[in-house]
Amino acid sequence: MKIGVFDSGLGGLYLLSSMVMSKDLSKYDYVYLGDTKNLPYGEKNQRQILELTSKGVDFLFRQGCQLVIVACNTSSAQALRKIQQNFLPKYYQDRRVLGVIRPTVELIKAGDTCVIATNATVKAKAYTRELRKLNSALKISEIPAPELVPLLETNQLAKLEKAVRKYSAIIENKKVKNLILGCTHYAIIGDKFAQSLGKGIKLISQDKVVPIKLLDYLNRHPKIDKKLTKKRQRKIYVTKLSLDFAKNARTWFGQKVKLELAKI
Repeated sequence: MKIGVFDSGLGGLYLLSSMVMSKDLSKYDYVYLGDTKNLPYGEKNQRQILELTSKGVDFLFRQGCQLVIVACNTSSAQALRKIQQNFLPKYYQDRRVLGVIRPTVELIKAGDTCVIATNATVKAKAYTRELRKLNSALKISEIPAPELVPLLETNQLAKLEKAVRKYSAIIENKKVKNLILGCTHYAIIGDKFAQSLGKGIKLISQDKVVPIKLLDYLNRHPKIDKKLTKKRQRKIYVTKLSLDFAKNARTWFGQKVKLELAKI
């Protein structure tokens, strides 16, 4: 059985690259699905997000995944709970689906916090709810940044630089101590946010968080870990092929990486 990773596009693939570079996680077999045909998820309603995410998770289970990580923050915010409470008990009682929001907020111990994310993630207020559970006194602000995902997917670097500067100015004006990059896509430009914001704000990026939390989860669930195959195999599926996606895949996984077309 394998570990599955689901996202709308490049963000989850970047997250997977950080997982396979981990000494302790590189031994596992992974299947990635990027729903590139339907991105961005951040502009869709909850019904659409739940339907697409459920189909993506189902596809990964049918590829032999025991555990699926929903790397898309929008899906984690809008669909994860329903999948865990309704979809899994009905169709896959012995499988597990994990999100990325709860592991991310667990790193916040104190200090006013800003979350930058997609429109749908901000609308769901999932980060605010989870942060409040950990510290009810936190001052939390969530900022929608809808243009970042399309710019990243199409590799528009000049416009990305301008957008990062714009959002950095908004974040600095809020006088926060922590910034959560609440979309796995944003981790790709985490260094640009770090440079723009300086050293006064702690930057929390999921490419650093999720591998640590996944390893901890597997250590705490040895029965699941025992089911996982460890042959260092990787399969990457997308629902629509694009040159920009293929270029990034080769950068992160090597020139010989193959992309396969999936129908979900």
